[in-house]
Order: sequence, then C-alpha cells, then structure tokens
Amino acid sequence: MKHEIDLKNYQIRTDLLIETINEDIDKKEEIIKNVKVTSVKVDKKISNIINKKVGNYITLEFTDITDNDNLKDITSVFSDKLKELLEINKIKETDKCLIVGLGNLKSTPDALGPLVINEILVTSYLFELNEVEDGFRYTYAISPGVMAQTGIETSDYIKSIVSLIKPDFVIIVDALASMALERLNKTIQMTDTGIHPGSGIGNKRKEISKETLNIPVISVGVPTVVDAVTIVSDTINYMYKNYSYTKMNIDNPMNKLVIGNINYLNKKIEIDKKDKE
Repeated sequence: MKHEIDLKNYQIRTDLLIETINEDIDKKEEIIKNVKVTSVKVDKKISNIINKKVGNYITLEFTDITDNDNLKDITSVFSDKLKELLEINKIKETDKCLIVGLGNLKSTPDALGPLVINEILVTSYLFELNEVEDGFRYTYAISPGVMAQTGIETSDYIKSIVSLIKPDFVIIVDALASMALERLNKTIQMTDTGIHPGSGIGNKRKEISKETLNIPVISVGVPTVVDAVTIVSDTINYMYKNYSYTKMNIDNPMNKLVIGNINYLNKKIEIDKKDKE
C-alpha cells in the first residue's frame, strides 16, 4: 500500500527576501568590490505573492569575510547601502538614532544583536556635554534581551524607550534564518519594513515597525540559523556532487568510492591524474 505525505503545510523558514523571489520580480543586481548587491522594491502586488511587507530590501552577498581586505570592502559597501536606505526614508544626518540589538547573548546563533551593541559608539551623553566633533550622529543603544529573560514583550520595551527618549528613527539588528547553509554569516539584509522578533525560529512576537513606533524603522539582519532539514539536504547534495561509485566489472569486482571534481559551491576542483587513476 502506497502512503503519501502531505507537505503543503510545511516549508523551510527563511527571513531573506532573495530566497522567496523569482526571476519574474524586478530587482537590481550589481557587483561592488566583489560584493553582490540585490535591491528590490516590494509593492502591494509583489507583497501578496511572496508574503513579505511592502518596502525596500537591500541584500549583500559575499564570501570570505575573514580576509582583512575583503572585510574592508564589505564594510564600505554596507555603509554606502545603509546610507542609501536612510536617504530613501528621508532621514537626515542630524536625526537622532536608537540602535536596538535583539537577541540572547547566551545563545550563540541569537547573539548577533547584543554583540553589535557592544561595538556601538554611543554619543547621546557627549552631545549633552557639547564634546562631539563633526561627523558623529546623536545615538542611543539598547539590548532588551528576549521575553524569556525579561518577561516583557520586546516591542513594548522598545515602544516605551522610544516614547521616553524620542529618537527620530530606529535601527534594529537581529539574527535571521536562511534556507541555505552557504548563506550563514555571508549575507546581510537591510530593509525599512521593520521586524518580527523570533520569526527565524517560528516564535513570532509583536511587530516592531514604523506602523507600531510612528518613526522609521530600519532592520539589519545576518542569517545565523537554518532548519535541520536544510542541513540534511545540503549534506546529501554535497555528497552527491563530491562522491560517486565506479561501475562493477571483471577488473574491478568491488565498487570504489571516488572523489568528484565538483564541490558544494559548484566550483571545479583540479584533481591530479594519479588521483583519478
């Protein structure tokens, strides 16, 4: 008896727009300093198709960030594209900014937001002391933790802070979920649509956006999480592309496992002739 499994209600989670769009959706792609930049403006029509909020999405894709020169290039491109997103939302250089690092510092894949906050140069108190040079923005920074730690809804926490200090806009940094292992820590997504804390692990909290805070909200995310099914699928594909068995014959009575010349990034690998033999 044949049994069929209905998978229509199951799908691999992703927070990345580029993993949900197809070739029919208009997008601008460019390579800047070896960084692939994809810009998409989602309107109501596209929003209904891909189930993503209306707004602007900018995605950066890169390879080796451990190389110092590459890191400088990625930093430069990220800075320019973030400024571009701020300009789209008519955010001025004199506007005050609240930077929010979402996540749990005690959980490695969810620690991105708090770690970023540790690197932020907060200037609000310096402005109050009139000790700030030109080129610096008025900034605040907080890391509200997660609801399991505080018992407070993250959006309520941020909304209260916003009503108290009255920034002109908010930048939220959070870890994202991806559909591919190769994107982990190698992709940055920026958008002006806000964010749902915990969405990457299927634990959606209240939305944090312009609609809820009444000021522009820019979210910046890096994929650090994938579903277990993604790991299994990528592993099988890796093995399929890298290994194969020679056919059985008289001279070769047993199957022999041999290394292929394609790796999981679909790049050719030069194999020495002796190894082939």
